[in-house]
Amino acid sequence: MSAKHFINDPTHLVNTALSSIPLTNPAVACDLENKIIYRKPGHAPQVSIISGGGSGHEPSFASFVGHGLLSGAVAGTIFASPSAEQVRRCILHRVEKDKGVLVVVMNYTGDVLNFGMAVEKARASGLEVDMVVVGDDAGVGRAKGGKVGRRGIAGTVLVQKVAGALAAKGASLKQVSDTAQLTANNLVSIGSSLSHVHVPGRNVAETGDDELKESEVEIGMGIHNEPGSERKTTDLPGLVKTMLSHCLDASDKDRNFLQISPNDEVVLLVNNLGGVSVLELGGITNEVVGQLAKDWNIKPVRVLAGTFMTSLNGLGFSISLLKVTDTELGAGNSMLELLAAPAEASGWSAAVTSETWQKGETSTKQVDHAVADEVQPSNLRLDPGLAKSVLTTGLNRLIAAEPDITNYDTIVGDGDCGIGLKRGAEAILKMLDKTKETDDVVIFLQNIIQVVEVTMDGTSGAIYAIFLNALAHGLRQNSPSSPQPVTPATWGKALESSLQSLSKYTPAQPGDRTLIDALDPFVKTLSKSGDIESSARAAEDGAKGTKGMKASLGRTVYVGGEGWQEVPDPGAHGLAELLLGLSEGLRK
Repeated sequence: MSAKHFINDPTHLVNTALSSIPLTNPAVACDLENKIIYRKPGHAPQVSIISGGGSGHEPSFASFVGHGLLSGAVAGTIFASPSAEQVRRCILHRVEKDKGVLVVVMNYTGDVLNFGMAVEKARASGLEVDMVVVGDDAGVGRAKGGKVGRRGIAGTVLVQKVAGALAAKGASLKQVSDTAQLTANNLVSIGSSLSHVHVPGRNVAETGDDELKESEVEIGMGIHNEPGSERKTTDLPGLVKTMLSHCLDASDKDRNFLQISPNDEVVLLVNNLGGVSVLELGGITNEVVGQLAKDWNIKPVRVLAGTFMTSLNGLGFSISLLKVTDTELGAGNSMLELLAAPAEASGWSAAVTSETWQKGETSTKQVDHAVADEVQPSNLRLDPGLAKSVLTTGLNRLIAAEPDITNYDTIVGDGDCGIGLKRGAEAILKMLDKTKETDDVVIFLQNIIQVVEVTMDGTSGAIYAIFLNALAHGLRQNSPSSPQPVTPATWGKALESSLQSLSKYTPAQPGDRTLIDALDPFVKTLSKSGDIESSARAAEDGAKGTKGMKASLGRTVYVGGEGWQEVPDPGAHGLAELLLGLSEGLRK
């Protein structure tokens, strides 16, 4: 790998790169504090398309902001997801939201959780927001991918282009979301590289067995240096043959994610991972098109070749195949027509018009943050004194359980679960003492959510925040037309819907040794019985049942030592303690 860079400070690199984008397209602006590129106001109302991810994949996604493509893009640091707060601010403050917002994100845990948390936060505030997760990579098969599923790579840009073009035509949020999902469902991609890449600002490790040898190529390498499926010594024809086989061989049950026949219309995208010369990419494209025709009897109806999604200066390329499918939206709205529609973004092939340059002096979007952040009231009522008392009992029980939770997490994880839960619980207790009482259930819950989002980090913090935001959304959906006391039945319906929403962002299910082993039985028991005491006991039983359970998700998967068989999952145990405390508080 090359470790030489013109800009070695990664923070300065990301900030200056983002700052450069409005210099090449005056229709967009940069919110540098939150690393957001967004369209300036003044265009026709439409569904807003938001995407993003770690920096280092340019021109994805910041340079795809513009007419006919994205409305906003949120950037993280190099190869790291942006925070949920960055995404939330983009949704609420930087894009038009009157016709709804669609978030398109690649299937990486950090991206799905943080973008998902922001989506649920926006929904809880009453906005119409959908999210499509793109997983198009065939480089890792079903057996190795497991519950995480396929990674998102360069085929994602085709989903964004189709969705952006349809939104620009004035389609509804449902139409745009459904078409984006249809496009994602008909994509398959695979990448290969001759070398790993070096991230500016990081130390260069000694070259070892992990680095590719001079003559080796890694097939299926991810866009963050993640390992692929195999390494081999081969020439370009042999490499392309293997890559196309992984995408198209119907007999390969582990990798065949999409059935494509010679009768199907196919769009081919050959993507430069950043370090391949334009000359060489032309030769690669010619080889791919030739083999598709010769070995698979496939003649693409559209061929796109260029730099769309990189891995810094990655010395590699990826192949994406999109099976053209009927959008059922009538004339002018086929996948091919949407892909061919004009897009005015500096990272896409269409040029910026003179008219847009002349409009470049228009002001950036001004927002009254207090108004934008205001939570709409609901008609669900509770006894604020009782709610505070019950919650205080539950939180104190959770705080008292911290030493046990920390001990369990020291054995099966990195030891921070108990401290994180305690920090969140103590912060909520402080909020309860300082915040003005409210009998509105949704506003009461939103006060808790704001504390959780700020004080609890990591995967568990994101899961709690997503679940609570979805719970607020579920309660709002079940709010009566006039003020009424909240009932166990209403809680049950809202909890079930929030559990279902959580499943969009994490594959965790009962039996995976996570906090879901306590949460799922609590929700389902409460929904059936309306009795919190029996529901809390069900959560306790679920947490105890994780003893001896082999983990399928989380850091426990990688723990190689002994002792995990004798302790429960710390997250499940902590949640059960909280729920038992709530039950105890109600009995007082």
